[in-house]
Amino acid sequence: METIASILGNLGISEQHALMFALLLPFFPLLLILNRMVRERGSPPLRPIPGYDALDEYVGQATESGRSLHISMGTGGVGTGETAESLAGVYVLERIAAQAAASGLRPIVTVSDPSLLPVAQDVLRNAYAVHGYQEEYDPTCVRFISSDKVAYSAGVTDILDHSDVAANIMVGSFGDEFLLMSEVGARRELGQVGGATSPQILPFVYASVDHSLIGEEIFAAGAYLLKKTSHIASLATQDWLRTAIIVAIVIGILLTSLA
Repeated sequence: METIASILGNLGISEQHALMFALLLPFFPLLLILNRMVRERGSPPLRPIPGYDALDEYVGQATESGRSLHISMGTGGVGTGETAESLAGVYVLERIAAQAAASGLRPIVTVSDPSLLPVAQDVLRNAYAVHGYQEEYDPTCVRFISSDKVAYSAGVTDILDHSDVAANIMVGSFGDEFLLMSEVGARRELGQVGGATSPQILPFVYASVDHSLIGEEIFAAGAYLLKKTSHIASLATQDWLRTAIIVAIVIGILLTSLA
């Protein structure tokens, strides 16, 4: 493993990144094997995550009441350090967009980074096209508010205050602005699902929304909501990786204690 890290280091890759790659390299074959097993045998059972289950419930409530849903994809963007969190928000939107296209629901999607605007519009457009309702697609359902986090939160709170929405769904990269938006939703007694990864923001998420997606749970959106084979295999691989790390730590402690 040190040899692999050394070779990658000679290629101009930082030592930290080279070590991470060397540690993960043995699990690539495992990912391929599990991906094939999922394709052939079907998805293994996944533990329930109430936040994902609540999405279908809120979509149903909005459809029955003739109201809308607000979906925030966070204040990050694609091609930044928050790409993974932003893509989690995209997967959530993809699930809701498919249901909205089938039921006639018009969601309100807000973004804070310009790179997410065409992505979100394309997700909605594809959802309507798949269900044969291309003419129903409205690109103005996706709104770019501001790259400034404070201005973005102000725009979202105005939407929650003055638009006829039944639920507020926020999954992505967030800062302190999360609490400003979720508090408005709580005051209006909206159903809320929130997900973030920042340790500083997770207490706000847990305390201010009805259903929280804590940390890495948002990265499981593709597996839980879209049932993508590669995502399910990735979850299984991560479980094996955690098990291997725990076993290595226990063995290391025992060897150190007995030495």
